[in-house]
Amino acid sequence: MEGIEQWKNEAQRWLQQGIEYAQRIPPTQLYAAIAVSLFTTLLLLTIRLLKCTKCNTVVLTGLCGSGKTILYYQLRDGSSHLRTVPSMEPNEGTFILHSESSKKGKIRPVHLVDVPGHSRLQPKLDQFLPQAAGIVFVVDSLEFIPNLRAVSEYLYDILTKAYVIEKKVPVLICCNKTDKVTAHTMEFIQKQLEKEIDKLRTSRSGLSEADIASDFTLGIPGEAFSFAQCSNKITIAEASGLKGEIAQVEQFIREHVKP
Repeated sequence: MEGIEQWKNEAQRWLQQGIEYAQRIPPTQLYAAIAVSLFTTLLLLTIRLLKCTKCNTVVLTGLCGSGKTILYYQLRDGSSHLRTVPSMEPNEGTFILHSESSKKGKIRPVHLVDVPGHSRLQPKLDQFLPQAAGIVFVVDSLEFIPNLRAVSEYLYDILTKAYVIEKKVPVLICCNKTDKVTAHTMEFIQKQLEKEIDKLRTSRSGLSEADIASDFTLGIPGEAFSFAQCSNKITIAEASGLKGEIAQVEQFIREHVKP
């Protein structure tokens, strides 16, 4: 009891000294100090909030029919939701990955966004890129060849966006539907994408600066394009959203959104 009383008296003495010191400070200086302190606190809280928002968002994108929405639901609740139809608005949610739902301890939720793949809706991607910790670009391995040009153009547009390059946003090229016998391998898909993007790089270099003002040039001039030349990390993986074989997608997400 004596120890507690001693600490109490000491605290009261320090409080009294603090009040006396504050009374000796001119009011204008005191108000200025309080204002600076409040401003600094608010600024730090804002920076922390923005940092947290950015570092747990993963964007799913790709052409319509590639299987993005099925991947979204597999990641969220382990179901393929076969009756899903192409959406006109992004599917968006913050949750713990289904494969981690039985794990003990604190696990950081992922903010996952499934951006519509229709060509007219692809610009919606720009709304979410500033918060993206990673991008999962979904490719239909079954219908890859008929859609090669469109897939390559969309991927090229993503890889040349200023934010993606400046922030070095990692991209996973997810070859979906690989459980099918006639699906193309991810090695084949990678080579074909690199060849097609190399052609796009050449053709688009002839555009006027006004047409490509927001774009950056991909690759190394004079050399055939490869994903290894990109400033951000590009990886390629296989998946089957229908069968729930999405381990490589989950690994990518957790590599860039720490638990």
